[in-house]
Amino acid sequence: MRVTLEEIARLIGAKSTGESGLIITGLSGIKEAKPGDITFLANLKYAALANLTQASAIIVPENFDAPGKTLLKVSNPSLAFSKVAQTFTGADIKHPQGVHPAAVIAKSARLAENVSVGACAVIEDNVTIGKNTIIYPNVFIGANSKIGENSLIYSNVSLRENIEVGNRVIIHCGSVVGSDGFGFITIDGKHEKVPQTGMVVIGDDVEVGACVTIDRARFGKTIIGAGTKIDNLVQIAHNVLIGKNCIIVAQVGIAGSATLGDNVTIAGQSGVVGHITIGNNVIVGGKSGVSKSIPDNTAVFGSPAKPLAEAKRLNACMGRLPDLYKRVEELESKIKELEDKG
Repeated sequence: MRVTLEEIARLIGAKSTGESGLIITGLSGIKEAKPGDITFLANLKYAALANLTQASAIIVPENFDAPGKTLLKVSNPSLAFSKVAQTFTGADIKHPQGVHPAAVIAKSARLAENVSVGACAVIEDNVTIGKNTIIYPNVFIGANSKIGENSLIYSNVSLRENIEVGNRVIIHCGSVVGSDGFGFITIDGKHEKVPQTGMVVIGDDVEVGACVTIDRARFGKTIIGAGTKIDNLVQIAHNVLIGKNCIIVAQVGIAGSATLGDNVTIAGQSGVVGHITIGNNVIVGGKSGVSKSIPDNTAVFGSPAKPLAEAKRLNACMGRLPDLYKRVEELESKIKELEDKG
């Protein structure tokens, strides 16, 4: 990376307080930045770091000032910094180009214009892949699956048979889409497998983190709505329906046939039981256990999850329990003294 401050300011529509010809050679966090780096300040809680950083330039909110520092003022510093990173460092990423001779591709598979397939990828019968999609080495794509345009499938991803993936989808290393749902019937103490004959449908602009598992439906579809972002190590069970633009953070587990509306956020290490509905715009706090349906526009926290205000009151009460216990002991002791005195 070697660009001028003027080029960056023009890219992000920023007002600059520095020399236009200043050369920027890298990007870094505000604490770790060194001369030549550009960094950003999005949360004014960390404003003091702007005076301490060694960065040559800082992307900051429009109303922020740091005398003696070179600033680029924008309405959304985090978004602007992301745009800089994507524009000026993307060239350093070397995706597979073309179809590697060691890839195994069925004759009936249909690859559109400018599809790239890495070494040892396996693409089975009747697979369809849209233009400009990149398939990394060691990816498996099962029969009759479809991947849209401009998607990116990283190494060691397994897409089983009859999977549909939309446009501009990113799936990170080690994820499995279309594994069997966890379906068994117990007969005479033995667990008999129930066939999982459905599929998984992933909408446009979805990102799936590393080592995520999305189970195929028993019947019908497991659905991940357009624009949803899924962090690493998430388990999504069979027949789960996830709406548009949801955020599912790491180590979340969602049990079978649960339904999530649009714009739902589920924070890390939370669990959702099966066969319930979580409404639109719901926020589930970290490490929560969701055991019943939640209406639209609600924030919940705790295990079992409760409306946020109630959960805060309960947590506050729990924090006072040691003092209350001590006070009860003291009162009991005084009562006993009075009783002993007759």
